[in-house]
Amino acid sequence: MDVVMFSKHLQSLSIVEAARAALAIGFDGLDLTVRPGGHIPPDRVRQELPRAVEALERIGARVPMVTTAITDRDEIAEATFSTLQEVGIRYAKLGYWRYRGFGHLREQVQEVRAALARLEPLLLETGVTACLHIHSGDDLTASAHVVAQLLEGRDPRAFGAYVDPGHMTVEGGKSGWKIGMDALKDWIRLVAIKSFAWYKEDLPDGTARWTAKLYPLRGGIVRWNEVFECLRAIRFDGVISFHSEYQGAGSWKDLSVSELLEQTREDYEYLRPYLGR
Repeated sequence: MDVVMFSKHLQSLSIVEAARAALAIGFDGLDLTVRPGGHIPPDRVRQELPRAVEALERIGARVPMVTTAITDRDEIAEATFSTLQEVGIRYAKLGYWRYRGFGHLREQVQEVRAALARLEPLLLETGVTACLHIHSGDDLTASAHVVAQLLEGRDPRAFGAYVDPGHMTVEGGKSGWKIGMDALKDWIRLVAIKSFAWYKEDLPDGTARWTAKLYPLRGGIVRWNEVFECLRAIRFDGVISFHSEYQGAGSWKDLSVSELLEQTREDYEYLRPYLGR
């Protein structure tokens, strides 16, 4: 099992600098962004990803997965997955499909299933497993049960589920997250690590708005002991990616890069017993 740090939160650092920071905490390497605004622009993947993997190998850092914005088969998808095959990266996170609102679910499920069908031959040819990430909010993959519908009948060598107990707890705080993991247990290949806390904002009209913001693992809403019980039950041996999204309005605090790394170190140490390290 590889335990890596998502490079999105280290965009101000070079790839090698980000990897060195992750290794210093105890990670095996990086979950590297290969998408617009990421460490590697998708239209440069053939040139830059092999160089990046080679540079990271020289410092002892692994790249077992990448994060993409791919949602259908096109030239970017073909270039990305063929390059992943070339450099020996097995897993990729797919992009997102925005939920168009009430009444559109069934048609959207069919549209996305058609897109996955177009991607499947490419994935089988290159040996890459593309995973659908569960993300709370107005994304079609906010529900594990929708993800299960999307994956039904697909080849498990080509596709998998990228479960995110943080986002899943936001959408189903008591047992919904666990039932969702149960629904996807045969598909789980990747796990995202993050947690949240709920914040109340009193509005001028006397109503309130509750917002989920990223929060350190030790005090957040995710019940990590139960999450790892589930992962042990399915003998999970994929990739775990730490998402230290402690910057901007979506975080309980807007941390500098150095502060973010220190908080990530605390998160890592907190989960170390569950990781078997």
